[in-house]
Amino acid sequence: MSLSKNQLKLITSLQQKKYRVKNGLFVAEGTKVVDEFLNSNFKLNHLFCVNEAVYGDVESITVITEVELKKISTLKTPNNVVALFQIPTEQEIKKEGFFVALDEINDPGNLGTIIRLCDWFGVDQLICSVNTVDCYNSKVVMASMGSLTRVSIVYTNLQAYLKETSLPKYATLMEGENVYKSELPKQAILVMGNEANGISDAVLKELNTSVSIPRFGNIQATESLNVATATAILLSEFKR
Repeated sequence: MSLSKNQLKLITSLQQKKYRVKNGLFVAEGTKVVDEFLNSNFKLNHLFCVNEAVYGDVESITVITEVELKKISTLKTPNNVVALFQIPTEQEIKKEGFFVALDEINDPGNLGTIIRLCDWFGVDQLICSVNTVDCYNSKVVMASMGSLTRVSIVYTNLQAYLKETSLPKYATLMEGENVYKSELPKQAILVMGNEANGISDAVLKELNTSVSIPRFGNIQATESLNVATATAILLSEFKR
């Protein structure tokens, strides 16, 4: 069995959010990532691979050639398998716990890395503004390296949510309190802002407290940290 024209058309269309929403599907590729999804609660729609022996127990499978794999892969060097999974029903936002909230994060690589960080530090829910990049974007799926199977992603009106929640709400600002000298609660919401513009004014006015990561360089000419790097440092402090 080979790749059909309809299958090719569907897979390539899923690079756009509107077709992911329309079909309720997203693309995962590469052995490690696909294996993570296969071993999770995500439901497989179909799997395309060049080596049937590796996925012999998968029912919905099409064996394809290396040439066909390149047609449906977004990678410069395709890695054996591309799979379509169903987009799950979005969970409700939890009332209690420690969460990260993202305000207009645009870069898929940053979102994927932040999902991995949440997984690493035991943050099981990530709250995103509606204009944050789609977590089922193939670049996000790839960058998350399977952590998307363990972290619940919720998209919501971030300002309205922050207005309603009673949890402590932390902004990350250059002029905030030194995070290394702050007493940090176990239950809170850490808000990370847009890569270029930071936290929007509408969201900022709903936040209680601000923290910052101090610069230690002698010249102190670096303008800011990458948002994923900053998230890693702050999560380490909140969880310490």
